[in-house]
Amino acid sequence: MSTFDNPFDPNRNLRDGCACGQHRSVAEHEQATAALSCEPVESEEKRYEGVVASAVMRAMFPQDVARRAFLKSVGASTALAALSQFFPLQTATEVFAQAGTPEKKDLKVGFIPITCATPIIMAAPLGFYAKHGLNVEVVKTAGWAVIRDKTINKEYDAAHMLAPMPIAISLGLGANAIPFAVPAIENINGQGIVLATKHKDKRDPKDWKGMKFAIPFDYSMHNYLLRYYLAEHGLDPDTDVQLRSVPPPEMVANLRADNIDGFLAPDNICQRAIYDGVGFMHLLSKEIWDGHPCCSFAASREFITTAPNSFAALTRAIVDATAYASKAENRKQIAEAIAPANYINAPVTVLEQVLTGTYADGLGGVKTDAKRVDFDPFPWQSFAVWMLTQMKRWGQIKGDVDYKAVAEQVYLATDTKKLMTEMGLSPPASAYKSFAVMGKTFDPAKAEDYVASFKIRKAS
Repeated sequence: MSTFDNPFDPNRNLRDGCACGQHRSVAEHEQATAALSCEPVESEEKRYEGVVASAVMRAMFPQDVARRAFLKSVGASTALAALSQFFPLQTATEVFAQAGTPEKKDLKVGFIPITCATPIIMAAPLGFYAKHGLNVEVVKTAGWAVIRDKTINKEYDAAHMLAPMPIAISLGLGANAIPFAVPAIENINGQGIVLATKHKDKRDPKDWKGMKFAIPFDYSMHNYLLRYYLAEHGLDPDTDVQLRSVPPPEMVANLRADNIDGFLAPDNICQRAIYDGVGFMHLLSKEIWDGHPCCSFAASREFITTAPNSFAALTRAIVDATAYASKAENRKQIAEAIAPANYINAPVTVLEQVLTGTYADGLGGVKTDAKRVDFDPFPWQSFAVWMLTQMKRWGQIKGDVDYKAVAEQVYLATDTKKLMTEMGLSPPASAYKSFAVMGKTFDPAKAEDYVASFKIRKAS
């Protein structure tokens, strides 16, 4: 279940909060106005005043019933005046504002032009960064190695990264070891296996021996999911097929030029191949693992420690945008917002097919799957453990692995849980969960047993 599956249903317990995250109940949200409300504010000072006043109200009236009765009896303006007599709201607001002010408001965030980056991209044109006091330039970038290098070199303050990349960077895989962290997952599901049109009669993976497939990067869910899928069908991905790293924007051209036979890639790349008539959808990635992560929002530990308020504001903006993207009714607007050349540079109809889940499959059919792609920011540490098992399985990591320690170092579930709670969202109670990949259950507490259970893997 997504963090954003109807989180503010009025039938939910009132303690679950209001839509803006400033109040403990829907009733409080509706009763409060001005500093005690969720109404749009004219300035950062007013916004901070509202947060402080709401916090004081919650402290004075921890019970929803008592707080509602007080607000109904005296009104918001009188309540604010009364609070001011007993608590120095102005002083507290100034202290709070100073403590929360971003150290650096002008930031650069790199992204690859794919729908996996939807929250990061849309947060610019739809105003989510500005809402959280930031001036963010989202920078379209050519490939994952470039994203990695520019972020490491501090040309970018933070970046859209494949979910395994911050783990790999932190472990020194493919680059010098530099501690990175993931406060938010960008998207779940949202990928697919596309084959060239000439392979319409090769739907059984056992017929794929000798074929060439593109993946975006070695340290990617695409690589691990495709390898998993091939191995479950009896193919060794290191000997029976060829896997090539190709930047997503170049995949369709390579498919058209017959340089590859297929790819596992982000859905907008899949849909563009179908739109251009050069490929068809073999299957959605959610058919391999429903609810799998793909991309993440990541930053170096150095940035987090030197600019903690900027990092927190960035994360809030991303989580806020992710909440908006999770709503089906917003998807068409988002498709229009991220379609321009400086963002994804794709026909709006292609992006709508991805984001709404109603799409042409390239085989003459139209399919509908509302969860083809979804958005849920919580950085499950069990996701990180699974990625580490696949790194171990395919020889990217040698020797013993402290799965739990690495997962908890890189995936900031505790910090994100606190931030989401402050925003009025309902994060999971635990950072670990079991899930199934192609019917096989993964228990994050038994990672090494999981690696050893696969017949097809690289020898230690």
